[in-house]
Amino acid sequence: MDEVKITIDPVGKVVKGSRSQSILESCMRSGVWLPHACTHGTCGTCKATLVDGEVDLRDVSGFALMDFEREEGKILLCQGFPKGDVVVEAEIEEEEGVDYPLVSDLVTSVVAMDKVTRDVVLVTLRADREPVILPGQYFQWHLPGSAETRSFSVAKLDGDLLTFHIRYLPGGAASKWIFEEIALGDEVLLSGPYGRFFLREPARPLLFLAGGTGYAPIAAMLNEIAKRYPDTEGAVIFGAKDRSSLYCKDELSELAKRVTGLKVYFAVSDESGLKGEDDVYSGTVADVLKERFATATGHTAYVSGPPLMVESVIAALYARRLFKRDIFREDFFSLEEHARGLRSPLSPFASR
Repeated sequence: MDEVKITIDPVGKVVKGSRSQSILESCMRSGVWLPHACTHGTCGTCKATLVDGEVDLRDVSGFALMDFEREEGKILLCQGFPKGDVVVEAEIEEEEGVDYPLVSDLVTSVVAMDKVTRDVVLVTLRADREPVILPGQYFQWHLPGSAETRSFSVAKLDGDLLTFHIRYLPGGAASKWIFEEIALGDEVLLSGPYGRFFLREPARPLLFLAGGTGYAPIAAMLNEIAKRYPDTEGAVIFGAKDRSSLYCKDELSELAKRVTGLKVYFAVSDESGLKGEDDVYSGTVADVLKERFATATGHTAYVSGPPLMVESVIAALYARRLFKRDIFREDFFSLEEHARGLRSPLSPFASR
């Protein structure tokens, strides 16, 4: 029998689970929201204690779960598949004013593909129903003919249409499929939404700081702000290697017209001599933040992109008197890069 009982202590919450689903997956499909980020065993956010029962731990990073932690009974909920009834000690995520959507499966088909730079494509999928998500969350894409998944943030939700920004990674299984094989009309199975990186109701000026396809969840947030909170004050800094990679420049310029208090800046790291023409500056996102903002006090910041970029931006925010409670982060790090050991052990991340 595949069905198992999962008990979450200390609150004693009980959900029906499955041997074929991780503890995290079963709980979130039942409306019990547990702390998580990457859902691929790499970040350690969903670390919990196994109180009773046995689990099969799948693909767990040695950074995310140390050997001594395993000996102490620690597990990762996203990679812990119950062998029978289990009891785990874990926090249940609750946030005032937030209704977390249930995780479920979506059957979608490809309706548009737009290659906007040499290594970024915008893919639009039509779902079999209108999904409910919080702006900034992501879905797992199930790779055909494989048990593997990859996670991509929703950049835009319009009814049953979901748009994703996807970066090409040489040698990546998902990249080969999406950039070389997928075609209009093809079916794509998704599950989600996941993630705690989502827009909260604006109560203060906002800072959006993004690099590369880390702009995708920021785009979803900005579109929500344009619809519901057009008087919001804030700024966006988007970074790329060169001007040709500023694929969202026109979109951000249009959003700035719809959100009257929004200022937009662009950071180009591989070109020198840019001093603000068309709001484009030489340097990294952190460099432009330092140049344009003497203080970040009184803001809420959303930071999204490669882990090193995220770390440098957060350091700059700290130096400008903005602290952890007012910063939300999403680190984009591919599973292929992780497998090659390219990871900062200081940085939790969501795989992309």
